[in-house]
Amino acid sequence: MDYNSTMYVTDTASAGLGIGWMLAILAMAVLMIVAMWRIFAKAGEAGWKAVIPFYNTYILYKITWGNGLYFLLLLIPCANFVIQIITSVKLAKVFGKEIGFTLGLIFLGPIFQLILAFDSSEYQGI
Repeated sequence: MDYNSTMYVTDTASAGLGIGWMLAILAMAVLMIVAMWRIFAKAGEAGWKAVIPFYNTYILYKITWGNGLYFLLLLIPCANFVIQIITSVKLAKVFGKEIGFTLGLIFLGPIFQLILAFDSSEYQGI
């Protein structure tokens, strides 16, 4: 048995699988940028702010908390988990959503962010 040809087939399959995963992750990242862009636009912020790392988090916290500097609370170990959940609750609230949608944002964030981005809800303010 020729082990070199078997190894080549396995390596090729692994490379193809890796490229597939990279493309899936890239597609998901693009979808999340589009969702955040639309959410920012609904809240009266410029959509391009969704593209800039860290600044987009600042803007999201500005939309949900009223003061963007609250995003610095994410730097506190263990508390950042709780702060992110509170932010999801506030995000649902500022767009007039109920507890069911809030739970969706907490447990299935990317899907419910896309729903929030493309539904007919309007930003109601803090």
